[in-house]
Amino acid sequence: MSRESLLEYLDNFERRGAEVAYVQRRGYRSVRVSYGEIARCTRQLARWLEAKQVNAGDRVLLWGEDSAEWVIAFWGCALRGAVAVPMDRIAAPEFARRVLEQTDAKLAIGSRELLDNLADGGAAKLSFENLLSEISVYSDETYTAHKGKRSDVLEIVFTSGTTAEPKGTVITHGNVLANLAPLDVEIAKYLKYERLAHPLRFLNLLPLSHVFGQFMGLFIPQLLGATVIFTDSLSPAEIIHIIQRERVSVMVTVPRLLRSLKEKIERDHEAAGELPAFREKMERTKDKHFSLRWWKFRKIHAQFGWKFWAVISGGAALDRETEEFWRALGLVVIQGYGLTETTSLISVNHPFKVGRGSIGQVLPGREMKVDASGEILVRGENVASAYWQGKEMKPLALQDGWFRTGDLGELDAEGNLFFKGRSKNVMVTAAGMNVHPEDLEVALRRQPEVRDCVVIGLPRNGNAEPCAVLILETGADAARVLERANASLSEFQRMRHFLVWPDEDFPRTSTQKPRTREIAEVAIAKLQSGSEVASGVAKDGVAELIARISGRGQTGANTHGELNLSSLDRVDLLCAIEDRYQIDVNETHFTSAATVGDLERLVRESSSEHSEFVFPRWAQRWPVSWIRTFIYYLLAWPATHLLAHPRVFGRENLRGVKGPVLVISNHVIYLDVGFVLAALPLRLRHRLAVAMGGERLAQMRRPPEECFFLRRWLQRMNYFLVVALFNVFPLPKRSGFRESFRFAGDLADRGWSVLVFPEGDMTPDGTLQPFRAGIGLLANNLRLPIVPIRIDGAYEIREANSIFNRPGRIRVHIGNPMEFPASADPQQIARELEQHVAELGVSGS
Repeated sequence: MSRESLLEYLDNFERRGAEVAYVQRRGYRSVRVSYGEIARCTRQLARWLEAKQVNAGDRVLLWGEDSAEWVIAFWGCALRGAVAVPMDRIAAPEFARRVLEQTDAKLAIGSRELLDNLADGGAAKLSFENLLSEISVYSDETYTAHKGKRSDVLEIVFTSGTTAEPKGTVITHGNVLANLAPLDVEIAKYLKYERLAHPLRFLNLLPLSHVFGQFMGLFIPQLLGATVIFTDSLSPAEIIHIIQRERVSVMVTVPRLLRSLKEKIERDHEAAGELPAFREKMERTKDKHFSLRWWKFRKIHAQFGWKFWAVISGGAALDRETEEFWRALGLVVIQGYGLTETTSLISVNHPFKVGRGSIGQVLPGREMKVDASGEILVRGENVASAYWQGKEMKPLALQDGWFRTGDLGELDAEGNLFFKGRSKNVMVTAAGMNVHPEDLEVALRRQPEVRDCVVIGLPRNGNAEPCAVLILETGADAARVLERANASLSEFQRMRHFLVWPDEDFPRTSTQKPRTREIAEVAIAKLQSGSEVASGVAKDGVAELIARISGRGQTGANTHGELNLSSLDRVDLLCAIEDRYQIDVNETHFTSAATVGDLERLVRESSSEHSEFVFPRWAQRWPVSWIRTFIYYLLAWPATHLLAHPRVFGRENLRGVKGPVLVISNHVIYLDVGFVLAALPLRLRHRLAVAMGGERLAQMRRPPEECFFLRRWLQRMNYFLVVALFNVFPLPKRSGFRESFRFAGDLADRGWSVLVFPEGDMTPDGTLQPFRAGIGLLANNLRLPIVPIRIDGAYEIREANSIFNRPGRIRVHIGNPMEFPASADPQQIARELEQHVAELGVSGS
């Protein structure tokens, strides 16, 4: 039965109720939102929009990170009949302001930090951070104020537009339904098999501001009752960790990240001295049955998790080498092809009938052909009918209903489409972003040293990266010119390659237009040979990693040694440095590094001790948790009260606190853990994990080989006893703390409270030592109530070496739970926590 509106699919959200729809990272925590919650909040937001007089046809700007709030905002606008205007998270503020003005948007919904870039006094604002509290007062009963139809405008999607005037594609309910309906029919055939692996879990690394990201994050998952995982991390190591932890089935991403993950796997094998053998195994097994390939690379599948079976690549062309790499590992590689004007999808691979190197077969319900020049043309309801430009809709230029994609393709006998390049004047980066040369040329011409310029696309595995070809005034510094021009552009538009044209002028046509094709051929040849280009990239060390990751070789580096890297390149570089030098780099210092010299200095100063910390999940599982409780009341609890019998103050402050919480305490004596456990109520005591010095735990787990074998055995036994009986996990002082913080977040997600001693070491003189800054970072990202505790009297016992002590000599003070806003500065949090713990002993609270 043909659907009249995309809103009819909201029934799936109602039907699936408590099933988890979205998982998103908030600091070190995972927040899970059900299908039923999305449906309820969508109805509440529609009523909120009605109360704010946002009516059918009004435009609403959506600008923020992928999240459940983004999903609620999109569906809420659709339910109200308002037109969503999704804005890319990394869009330049100036571009967002122009879009807001030209669409006459009544409202902007998004992340607070992004909305602050919009002028006050224009459109109203609703931040994601306040969205749920704002709409909570409205009814979540059935909302029927607007009944959509296929011709209704659903959204206006602006890609990169032009500098002078943004241009958005107007997409209707019918456009989306034309692509979703055939997928719905095909998916229905396999739902009975999906039950065996239910729920499927999609790790969606594509922005919801793009139509393909919406299909994989909004439209398709609800057909399957799948769970969608969002993350703001692009680190390959973190992505692998998420895939394993969340038991991801399918990863949806762009080719750039697939290559980053490929390089991460190869770097790991290179560090182990196994890269030649690994590549030989891939070559030997690449044409074998997928089950054999899967078995041969089972160690990698164990690293990713056993449920991971497919990758979906979209947004840009996937190069053959990367496709074959993932296929050789025994994974299904699915590609799709489409444009914003075709509502994303024109063709897509069938998951179980994948054509190698192909971008799929044409979906039912549309026509496609390749003309004599090789250009792909498409016709059907999925093709948008208008652009939004200059505060009004303008029809697309169609020829008998055919839309010219500007892309070149080829069809084989089975109907598989193969991508052959681009014919129109737009570059698509490996991250799937559209870059218009005109935008970049306008930014360059604003620089007084530029006499003329042309921006060309450097080929990169079927995609392109922008490169500036410049004619400059005598003595001008090309690198500085590029730096100033880039400052006015969005990150994805920035030029990281340049060439100073060797002649006085460009070759030109009879109408005095630069011969772009000829200029590009000359520029690419010169850049590849390294001639006529300032070079500052060394052949080894950090600079060599930068050259390899950026793909520039010795080109495009400026004389000032500036990094000139995109955010994706920076993530790759951080991982590559940590892998090569076996160190843990401080992320804050890495982010602030501006030059090659800054990075080299950071590497020298980073700890080279890269201990193998193990985070024991087994300590929280049955029967260990039961045994621990039994041993505690049999031995530890009686011993604590027999030897010290601590007196507890402020336990009433924990009334109604159910946990999980972050417990912090001063550190005086090795028995402090016992005193804290005795002070806490049962509901927190039995589900408490304790952070202990990671270096000490690592040494206990793997004692030095020169130690006597009996001593090594005793050390290992002590390790397992302390982990099992006190639920200890490592918190390193020098390196590896990021993984420890992530594990603390995982503990909190599973309902465990965490105890941390922020001083790091036991006090040497009985006074409270300065809190390490890391506690502020941990508190800010765990987003748990913080229970401050102060232990008094223990230092005197330690100094006297006293075993038996009179009752009440040890005093444990529990303060009121504290919470901080998400925007709080971690260093300020650490200072406030230190001050609060210090005051506990003085006030006696």
